Formats: sequence, C-alpha cells, structure tokens
Amino acid sequence: MTNHLKNFNADVIVIGAGAGGGAAAWRLTQHGFKVMVLEAGPVFTPANDYKQTSEDWEKPFPKKSGSTGSYEVAELQDIGDLESELRSWNKLRGLYVQGSRRASFGYHHVRGVGGSSLHFTGEAHRLNPRSMKMKSLYDVGADWPMSYSDLDPYYQVAENLVGVAGPVTDIRCPRSAEYPLPQHAYSYAASVLENAAIKAGHSPQPNALAVLSEPYDNRPACNYCGGCQRGCMPTDKGTIDVTYIRHAVRSQRCQVFPETEVLQIEVRNERVTSVLVYHQGERLRLSANWIILAAGAIQTPRLLLNSVNAQHPDGVANSSGQVGKNFMETLLTTVSAMHPDKQGSHRGLPVNWVSWTYNAPDAIPGVIGGCRFAPSMAESDLVGPVAYATRVVPGWGAKHKLQMREQFGRVLSMTSIGESLPHTKSYIDLSGQVDAHGLPIPRIHSYLDDNALSRLRFMHTECNRILTAAGCDSPFETFSTADAFSSTHVFGTCRMGTDARSSVCDSYGRAHDVKNLFVCDGSIFPSTGGGESPGLTIQALAIRSADHIRTLS
Repeated sequence: MTNHLKNFNADVIVIGAGAGGGAAAWRLTQHGFKVMVLEAGPVFTPANDYKQTSEDWEKPFPKKSGSTGSYEVAELQDIGDLESELRSWNKLRGLYVQGSRRASFGYHHVRGVGGSSLHFTGEAHRLNPRSMKMKSLYDVGADWPMSYSDLDPYYQVAENLVGVAGPVTDIRCPRSAEYPLPQHAYSYAASVLENAAIKAGHSPQPNALAVLSEPYDNRPACNYCGGCQRGCMPTDKGTIDVTYIRHAVRSQRCQVFPETEVLQIEVRNERVTSVLVYHQGERLRLSANWIILAAGAIQTPRLLLNSVNAQHPDGVANSSGQVGKNFMETLLTTVSAMHPDKQGSHRGLPVNWVSWTYNAPDAIPGVIGGCRFAPSMAESDLVGPVAYATRVVPGWGAKHKLQMREQFGRVLSMTSIGESLPHTKSYIDLSGQVDAHGLPIPRIHSYLDDNALSRLRFMHTECNRILTAAGCDSPFETFSTADAFSSTHVFGTCRMGTDARSSVCDSYGRAHDVKNLFVCDGSIFPSTGGGESPGLTIQALAIRSADHIRTLS
C-alpha cells in the first residue's frame, strides 16, 4: 500500500475496501485491469493491533482515527406497549432501554482496509434461493433480478478464494462443488446446544465459515481462541485484507490508498467524470474508465445523495427516487442462561453450527420472513472474566471471586437473526449534521412493524426452548432489536432490479442512470434472507460485476 496517489493511473477506481470493493478489485486485476482502491479508514495490522496475547484481550475490536464512519440515528418508534418478554434486560443491570422509545445502540461496523470483515465471526453463507423471490412468491419486498443458479459459480470462486470450511451437504442451497475445506469440530458447549436444538425440533448443521480448518493459501489453521470479533491475529479468518486485497496487491496491478475519503462523485452526460477525494490534507480529482462504489448500505447512499448537480438535483443515480429507500437492518434476539454444569463455553469458535429450520420465508407459522439460530457465547461477549463479573455473577470481594471460579464457563447463549423487510419508515437520508468537510452525514431511520415484532417473538421463544432443552436455568439476560436498534448487517438502500423506475442498479450493480458506475455492496440487496450473513453474497455479486465490466471494456 503506497501513498503515490497522484502517480497511479487506474482503469478502475474502487471506493471502499470491504467485502464488495476487495472482491471486485481482486477479480479485476485477474482480468488485467489496473485498480485504485480508495479507503476512508486506516490499515489494521493483525500482529500489532489485535490484543489476544495481551492482558487486556477482552477489550473490543480496536478503534483508530477514522475507523468509524459518521452517522446519525433519527428518533425511533414508541415502545410503551411492548411486552416485557421482548425487552432487553440483564439481571444485574436491569432494563437496557429505560425510556418509552426504541433506543439506538448503534450501527456496528469497521471503516478500514478489510471493512467489517475485520470483526466478523467468519460466517460465509449462501442466500436461500426462495429468499430471492420475495415479491413473486410472497408478495412482499422485491425479487432479485437474477437467479440463484446465476450466482452459484461466483459463490464457488469466493469460497475458494477465502477458504470456506463447511459441511459435506447443504440442506438449503444446492451446490455444484464441495466446500474447499472440511467442517470444523464442535466445542463441548456447542455440542450440548446442538443436542438441545435437536430435542427442540431443529435440524442443525455445521456452519459454513471463512475460518481455516487446515492450512490454506499460506495462512494457518484456526487455533480456536474465540477472538474472531476482536481481530484475528494468526490470519486464519478470511478477512478481506488477508485474502482479496492481499492477492490484488501482489498482482502489481492494484494499489490501496487508506485514509482517503471520497467526498463527491461528479457526473456529466450519464458518466462519472471524476471523484473528489480528500487525501493527506489535499482535495484531488481522480478519473478512471469505471467507478465501483462499495462503501456499504449507509455510506453509499450518503455519497450519492451528496453528489448533487444541475443534471442530478436529487443525487447521482437517483432518477427513481430509490437511493436511500428500502433500508433493511439486523433483526436479532439473544438469550443467555447459566448451565448447572461446567461447559467450558469460553472456548472454541463463536458459531460452530447453525439451524436453518426456520430460514425459508414461509417457515415461521403466520409470519412472512424466516430466521436462523446459532450458539452465541462469543458473539454475546460472554467468554471472559470481565464480562462474567459485570453481567453474570453478582457481588464483590472474596465471595465473588469464589463464585467467579465456580461459574465461569457455564453460560450458554442462543442467538436468532431474522429477515428484515422493506418499510416506508425505514430509510437513509441526509442529516442536518455535517462532517469535517462540511458535507451532511447519513441519517438512519428504522421502524419495526407488526410482522417484524411477530418474527422477534418467535425467535425469542425458540431461543428459550433450546436453552431449556439444554438444561439451563432461567435466563439472566436477553437482548432484542425489538427495543434497541443495533445493526451489523445493513441492506437495500440502492436496490437492484430490472425496472429503472423502481430500482437504482441493474442485476450487475450498474447504475441505471450512470453508465460507468457500479455499486458492489449490501445496498443493492432486494432482500436480506432469513438470517444469512451477507458477506459471501456481497463478494459473489462483486466478482460477477467485475466479470461484466470485462465484457463491456
């Protein structure tokens, strides 16, 4: 990674070095293109920035200057009549949301080279084929403008590049090839929860993970430290920086410029003529034949809406008025309880297995939109003594210390992530607040309707049923997006489709209004799926977009 921005003439400018930007950059270099990747955030160096070997290893993923994008969350809905079972609470802390309105716990992301893959748990899921036809099959949302079979070969490319470990058979998504690596072994606690899930009527299977089960691509196998969300020191987790970006840079046809913020996209006569960037204290205009926008479902619409001009008074690529609309978020419930016996639940992979039993859009009785279930001790940050001392074990002094020794490693947690459907009250617009460059920051509007709340009720009930089947005591903590906006996966704000009047991009992510602009991130998703992690699908779509650019060049 160099700082010679002015001296690098690129065929393609990629804005954002996360899942979409990294995958597109790599694929384009394979086709012989010269690629410039502009990333607003910093570089993270695993050996120096991640703390698994230090005494403060329990601290969350490190923050650096510029590693979080600016945003605002608008006032959320009234929850005064929300039933107690859907409230977020902890037996030591009480209600996490004290007021009568849904509270914001934030949009959890990393701005940096590698994007939010730097702190994800490595889940690498394909989208349920039925979730790609939400409009035609269930009369909600919108259909994807391509089929699952169109994506299958690109899923394979992505899985092979990052090194996905998965089961021999996949009960949801047809595959034309096996996963490149064998599935991971379960931890003891994961096995206990798997047996409980089976008792509760689920059909769990080993999770597909971009975490190496054996050495691969000059990276070591996972050591099962459980620190995925704090940053992977050994680089066995398939983050974008150590996979796509590493290979793109090694091709000598790609350069990555961190701490370089794109301020506006300048368009004339249906083409991007230049992008205005801020780099090392200077404002510069850069040009290329093709522009790929991969800043994520919050910052991508913000950049398009901020790029107004006489020809595009409502923002670039926004003749449909759909930029920023159709915002879909993470719909989540987590329930945690103590088991009477030692579980060693602080050890092992964060998400060993997953239940897709209710993943299909019509799988939950009386509700449209599916969900999935998985163990979540690490995702709930219940794998270290500090978390136990502040959230699990009451008291102080010598007695507390004895209780800590007795109870540490007994917590079992279950999480369910569900479908998020578009709603007119959920969208991204521009805030009245501005950033250091005087540009409005994005504002998140989030709303949960009755269908979403019904789905959350089902998710909550099933998490409890699995913990009960495992032999756990009554829960000591529940966290739910019913009363707290708390999102890691975000989607839909530049939806793709076949009709330019109701979508922003075509099936390749190419903007209907701007012929040399492609969007390659979660903002183009017409639907979220029933709890799938979106990273692998973003990568597959970006590789497909890169191949399409090749045919157009």
